[in-house]
Amino acid sequence: MTIKLNFDLQRFAGTYNSNISRTDAGALIPETVSQEIIQGAIGQSLVLQLFRKLPNMPTNKTRMPVLSSMPTAYFVNGDTGLKQTSKISWDNKYLQAEEIACIVPIPEAVLDDSAYDIWGEVKPRIMEAFGKVIDGAVLFGVNKPASWPTDLVAGATAAGTIVTAAATDDDLVEDTNQLMAKVEDCAFDVNGFIGDITMKSKYRGLRDKNGGLLFQPSLAAGTPSTLYGQSVLYNKLGYWDITKAKMIAGDFSQAVYALRQDITYKVLDQAVIQDDTGAIVYNLAQQDMVALRCVMRLAWQLPNPINSRKQVETSRYPFAIYKPAAV
Repeated sequence: MTIKLNFDLQRFAGTYNSNISRTDAGALIPETVSQEIIQGAIGQSLVLQLFRKLPNMPTNKTRMPVLSSMPTAYFVNGDTGLKQTSKISWDNKYLQAEEIACIVPIPEAVLDDSAYDIWGEVKPRIMEAFGKVIDGAVLFGVNKPASWPTDLVAGATAAGTIVTAAATDDDLVEDTNQLMAKVEDCAFDVNGFIGDITMKSKYRGLRDKNGGLLFQPSLAAGTPSTLYGQSVLYNKLGYWDITKAKMIAGDFSQAVYALRQDITYKVLDQAVIQDDTGAIVYNLAQQDMVALRCVMRLAWQLPNPINSRKQVETSRYPFAIYKPAAV
């Protein structure tokens, strides 16, 4: 009788500390989503499509030794002449990972009543948002973290690798040639172009004296357009500042990026979301809402190593910008 009583007490004792943990729900979480998002963000970003990707960062800061001085060789005077000495030196540049994030709140009733896959609709917009913020910071310095290097437009401006457009598009062919020449004068080879979408029609409309195309646009799906045999990508995300640059040409292998953390996501349902004053905007539990939190961390750097042609770093830059005509 005592055994039966103990069994009943154990069976009906109250439990107040149960919860569904990430381990419990692991079978329901699609692990491929994170990888899909990071690949999608790279696909949306122009610079990440063309920059050279380094191995993932083991910590939030990675040191890169960069060649900063060149050796010098000398003729020897006669059979017994003294050989002179030379040296090579390196400076350090750093990849500093910075966090990019967004939170997408959704009422649970909307999720329950929707006839569509809300997550499937949200995911492409997240990819677009991450790609937009990366390109804006790297190209134009928009909300650029202080630890990141100078944006490409400001860097090219400081180095003087600039071509200013004429008042009309009549000189676009020669301007493009001179744009490449600015990069080549720094001992780099142009291997790509990126520009505002408005430039696409300008190149497409150029004709020779016989009416033939001067530049070949892509005529097949999945095949990029080219300028002088090099791929050209156009911005479609709307962040491009046409007042600062119409096009950017450069040796994109000279710019590198690395991921510290792939895009991860977490569904919140018991949190509060505050604005920058500390005021609560949403109380997820009280308002029957959930929120999708997406976070990634990455870094980029422009090593710009010394070369024999341009040994002063301030006048050496692997990118050049095509500025609009002065108003």
